[in-house]
Amino acid sequence: MKVFVAGATGQTGKRIVSELVKKNISVCALVRDENKAKEILPFPIDFVVGDVLNPDSFSSAIAECNIVICATGATPSLDPTAFYKVDYEGSKNLIDLAKKHNINRFIFVTSLCVSKFFHPLNLFGLVLFWKKQAEKYLIDSGLNYTIVRPAGLKNEDNQYPLVVGSADTIFEGSIPRLKVAQVCVESIFYPSTNNRILEIVTQENGEVKNWPELFAI
Repeated sequence: MKVFVAGATGQTGKRIVSELVKKNISVCALVRDENKAKEILPFPIDFVVGDVLNPDSFSSAIAECNIVICATGATPSLDPTAFYKVDYEGSKNLIDLAKKHNINRFIFVTSLCVSKFFHPLNLFGLVLFWKKQAEKYLIDSGLNYTIVRPAGLKNEDNQYPLVVGSADTIFEGSIPRLKVAQVCVESIFYPSTNNRILEIVTQENGEVKNWPELFAI
């Protein structure tokens, strides 16, 4: 097994890489800055310097993998098209190459509330709208997918129980990025997550469950 991680040097992506390495799973990380990657990513891993907006830059690398985890996301900027470019066009490029190279599984990190067009976050470059369009593109691609929609992302971990819901059932809350990474990696091993949308949050009063229980939604 070898996993291609897009967005590998992001706050969530680097945690995904670490969780994969802990399980001795081979990783190919897509990065834009080689020096930054060497500073923050665990080794041994392979990495390719490229950009999701330039599929030729990573086509040969993704062909050597059998699972893709996409944790990309545009950051707010003066470019009003940034979310369209990265969250939609970039995701489409990844999906197209995954299909071309017969990737076995595509795990896609998006966000809660992507189905709510009038959500306040869409005031910022239609970020949720474009994530939702990318989700639709993945679902229609025919690839075996798992879509992970986390609540508000926190860099600090907590010990609150993880709660997993189906599409459009959780609309608020927060979750540590570490737990998002763990859900992405654990979902590889559970066929019950195939072609599913998982909405995830941590809740202080949530029920403690093991992975099979969490994924049996």
